[in-house]
Amino acid sequence: MAKTASKAAPRLTAAAPLAIALAMLTIYIVWGTTYLAIRVVVDPDQGMAIPPFAMVFIRFAVAGLAMLALVAAFARDALRSLTRAQIRDQTIVGIALNVGGLGVTSFGEQTIPSGITALLIALLPIWVAVIGRVVYKDRIAPLSILGIAVGIVGVIILISPDAGDAGLDPLGLACILFSPLSWGGGSIWSQRRAATPADARVAVAIQMLAGSVGGAFVATLLGEWNKVEFGALGNDVIVALAYLIVVGSLIAYNVYTWLLRVAPFGLVSTYAYVNPVVAVLAGSFILSEPISAQLIAGGTIVVVGVAIMVTARNRTIARGAASH
Repeated sequence: MAKTASKAAPRLTAAAPLAIALAMLTIYIVWGTTYLAIRVVVDPDQGMAIPPFAMVFIRFAVAGLAMLALVAAFARDALRSLTRAQIRDQTIVGIALNVGGLGVTSFGEQTIPSGITALLIALLPIWVAVIGRVVYKDRIAPLSILGIAVGIVGVIILISPDAGDAGLDPLGLACILFSPLSWGGGSIWSQRRAATPADARVAVAIQMLAGSVGGAFVATLLGEWNKVEFGALGNDVIVALAYLIVVGSLIAYNVYTWLLRVAPFGLVSTYAYVNPVVAVLAGSFILSEPISAQLIAGGTIVVVGVAIMVTARNRTIARGAASH
């Protein structure tokens, strides 16, 4: 996203400060509460639920078709100019992000509280820096190294054996820790190596549809289709799924891309350490997820580590822009 921000069009004159503030508030609340919505959809303890990868299929099939219809209506030329390489590469990105990232996250949220999930997912900037160093030999700035160290300390506190009365489920925890690696790896590859359509909406439509196909494939392998009766779903599950499709996948994405055109990237990127705070509060108020002293301590340290990483990244972007 840094490259996108640095190449964005001039700030729109119609982007009033109030509009930017409302858009940022939307991203804070929507992306912070999607963890709660996922938990409601996939948690078997909440009643009849939709298994995680079946949910991924439904969510991204509907959202992807909606995006495809949007592109067909307003950017048909972008569809006509698609190449096989672009379709192939965006399919790979979609599977990495929406199956390996969001799908595995949803699988983990069957047993891991949404607040803790959001705090661990917030480490994405750290994993991106590590992947960039290991795979692409990127230099890691001293401030980034400090952020990585602080974030790791926070994770150790969060996942220590005393977390909660019964501790954290090992498989669920492994999924939550793995999913940012898939999301981060797919994100970096999409920026540096993947063939990308000229219109970002086309890329998103392909990614969503690829995620839906990948989700259906994994759901079939895991036998998820036999574990749910769609006619018996509760209203809370249906509302949460609709929220993920309409608000989380369609509205929030378009708000985010608009913000990248009209607001400083340093401001937009603050969602990385605000979302987990929103997720913890939402999980506590709505699902009565406990907020322990350990969660507060570990979560605070994680957020501080992410804030340091975001600050380091923004400084790097600013130096790069100044050099040009």
